[in-house]
Amino acid sequence: MRKLIAMVCLWLLLVANGVMAEIKTAVLKVDNMTCVSCPYIVEKTLSGVKGVAEVIVDFEQKTATVRFDDEQTTVFILVAATTNAGYPSTVIE
Repeated sequence: MRKLIAMVCLWLLLVANGVMAEIKTAVLKVDNMTCVSCPYIVEKTLSGVKGVAEVIVDFEQKTATVRFDDEQTTVFILVAATTNAGYPSTVIE
């Protein structure tokens, strides 16, 4: 019985700390990337958003692939971040 209680307590602790959060991936079409430094700026901007785990920017395709914790951020926040940096984006479905 003690083991069961301990396991339930551990599970509750993990859930409360967000360990059970889901990592999602979004692909954004990013406008205004016209030079080779633009992808760096887009990457740094998105990397600065809380909950973002990884950003891959493709200059030729004008896209940014973002892996993020869905409990810490949203696609709306990612789009707002790039837009505020001068690179309006939309989600590619």
